Amino acid sequence: MIILTRVVVLLPILLWQAAVAEEIVGRVSVTDGDTVVIHGERIRLHGIDAAESAQTCEAGGKVWRCGQQASLALAERIGHLRVRCETFQRDRYGRVIAICRQGQTDLNRWMVRNGWAVAYRRYSTDYVAAENEASQAGRGIWRGHFVPPWDWRRGDRLGVTSPSRPPATSTSGPDRDCGDFRTWVEAQWFFEAAGPGDPHRLDGDRDGVACERLR
Repeated sequence: MIILTRVVVLLPILLWQAAVAEEIVGRVSVTDGDTVVIHGERIRLHGIDAAESAQTCEAGGKVWRCGQQASLALAERIGHLRVRCETFQRDRYGRVIAICRQGQTDLNRWMVRNGWAVAYRRYSTDYVAAENEASQAGRGIWRGHFVPPWDWRRGDRLGVTSPSRPPATSTSGPDRDCGDFRTWVEAQWFFEAAGPGDPHRLDGDRDGVACERLR
């Protein structure tokens, strides 16, 4: 009886550990600076937030496509080698949250340390030290000025501190589609305000960006 009790007690713990320790291994397709795909599974890199694909930054008085460069930097670092991702959970967009490694290199940390992403403190402080290192060294986006990616997604841009919010943004009204919005900023704000689950189906590919044809 004692042995059976121990089995019953240990089984949930072992199942939980197995779920936490699940890994996805394979060659990678880079979607953007913090999202990759392995075997068709979309994986969001844990604890970091990279410049969005269409995002621009400023350095030396010139505007440059920091979001595009972040994606290229990750793709070049990975090359054609296999990557191992340790998964945690899924986010509200259905993406797996994971720490991805190539050999002994934590790719999440590598992106932050090289200035292509920032620590996503809202969810984790794991990479704050790496961000401080990149900031002090002036690497990547830290060599000039940039809008934090989470603010950029809400419509903030360089030199604009208070982006206008469109008047018709109540999420409690009738169903909306992308044709109901004049700008991508309006659509993205509405999408985020509507909450999890994308009730208005504005994010067809479930990447967290609404009505991409408006961008």
